[in-house]
Amino acid sequence: MDYFRQTDLVDQEALDIPMVVIGCGGIGSITTLALAKMGCHNLTVYDDDTIEAHNLPNQIYRVEDMGKKKVEAIADILEAYTGARIRTYPERVAGQKLRGIVISGVDTMTDRIRIWLDSIKLNPAVPFYVDARMGGEVSRIYAVRPVDPFQIKAYEATLYSDTEADPLTCTGRTIIYNTFAIAGIITSQVKKFLMGEPYEREILLDLHTLTLDYHQPTN
Repeated sequence: MDYFRQTDLVDQEALDIPMVVIGCGGIGSITTLALAKMGCHNLTVYDDDTIEAHNLPNQIYRVEDMGKKKVEAIADILEAYTGARIRTYPERVAGQKLRGIVISGVDTMTDRIRIWLDSIKLNPAVPFYVDARMGGEVSRIYAVRPVDPFQIKAYEATLYSDTEADPLTCTGRTIIYNTFAIAGIITSQVKKFLMGEPYEREILLDLHTLTLDYHQPTN
């Protein structure tokens, strides 16, 4: 693929860093495609789910993908659309020692906490971690350096149990334009980190009210 139109925006060599997407649903499926289209081809995806009818309106899968494992279908789609051949694991992340930039789009706070504690926190092989959450027309995207004490403390303040969660904030309801917006924000955050630009530690996007709020790291 020819990336000349974006060479003034992102260094293609910087995109060779390993990237891991956890969860290939509404957030992860479109984010993975956006990353591949930007030139991130050193991609690994984790998801143990199978594609069902209710996944088709808000995820990138095709009708003919029904019944397939999500990671298998996303691998086929990315190769067809970008030529990228990615690594796939039809399983949950459960303590695997990940490396590279990691993006999480899982459904539950329980999974977020487990992934953070077992695979991300204080892992020097993960320089940048993005955790995206959505519900309806609202999304929150958190970015953190997993070995930075200040950022660890700030991120962990956003974690809570599923019993405390608003049912809309963990993909309780989804719509396609929100997933595309989230994928764009995540990909932009990755580009900013790789280019050494200031990135936003927390982004809140409400497409119903067309409001955007964000916070940058203070150190």
